Amino acid sequence: MTAPAGLSTTVERGGLTDAAGVVVLGGCAVWSLIAATGRDARPEGVLLAVLALAGGYACGRICGSLVPVATACAAAFAALALAVAARPGGGIPGATAVPAPGHTGAIAALLALASGAACCAAWAARASSLRLALRLLALLIAVTALLLGSLAGFAAALGVLLCSLAAARIRRRTAAFAGLVLATALVAAGSWAVAEDALPGGLTASLEGQLSVNRVLLWQDAIGLAKEYPGRGAGPDRFGELSPTAQQTPDADGKPHSALLQQAAEQGIPGVLLLGAAFGWVLYGLWRSPRATPTALTAAAALTALAALACIGNALSFTPVTAGAGLLAGLATARPLGQDEADVAVPDPSEPLPHSRHV
Repeated sequence: MTAPAGLSTTVERGGLTDAAGVVVLGGCAVWSLIAATGRDARPEGVLLAVLALAGGYACGRICGSLVPVATACAAAFAALALAVAARPGGGIPGATAVPAPGHTGAIAALLALASGAACCAAWAARASSLRLALRLLALLIAVTALLLGSLAGFAAALGVLLCSLAAARIRRRTAAFAGLVLATALVAAGSWAVAEDALPGGLTASLEGQLSVNRVLLWQDAIGLAKEYPGRGAGPDRFGELSPTAQQTPDADGKPHSALLQQAAEQGIPGVLLLGAAFGWVLYGLWRSPRATPTALTAAAALTALAALACIGNALSFTPVTAGAGLLAGLATARPLGQDEADVAVPDPSEPLPHSRHV
């Protein structure tokens, strides 16, 4: 029996997307080893993050095809529980780094992922009452962020919920995804500009008040290392021993609190390009996802919020965050098992989408 044309096209494109992911994640792992060669560097953190992302993605793809609603609900509750446990004094290793942006970045990222998972579960659910309950769960997650004192987490969780609701009216993915990419690029460029002291004086002073002077000094140290070692960087996990600010900060965690600047400092320009390629691969997979447009956009909004938080904090240094990001991406790109699946992409007559209802 010949497979339907739409289904075979989806399988082919999905295979290409997965192959691209293998290349990108493999490149991230290999380059961290190259950047560490001949130095007293420690690439284990990068390798663990790549493994967590890949493992979460694979788990999301499998479980998203079998039990999408249950898996997304479990992911939302797990991320919420980790965020509560990661509060100062909660005892979660790696979540209570000092200065404060360490644990606050992890908490905000987990809350954004929890909200995204709850909203994805709502779109996958068939019963309207269950959809309403899951959206109320997303709202509860935002309220929890306020109780935890995480304004960034509140903004991220609420923003994901609002984007998910607005996604119901969006029929063309391309424009929406382009907007998410632009938003991420602006945050990344802004953090780099602050580190370079390239913004007007008044704006720089205002941002320093929000970010803290210590973090801006860490960013400036990272820029200095990136300029000194543009090719291979200074080596993975060496920022703490090379940064004067980190050495003079009590109880510092040895990180610049920016994934972008940390890559630039420790792995050079290729590391930055690979980090951008990993984010681009995830968004491309969601853009070509066979799931319905609201599901794909909800996951993309949550991962965009995570990317923005990672540009101004060290959220990606927290393993459950990278694993959760992979899980959410896998859930939102999983191929439905049957043609009668409720959460199936609706073809847009104005642009080609990866799934067709033709039999």
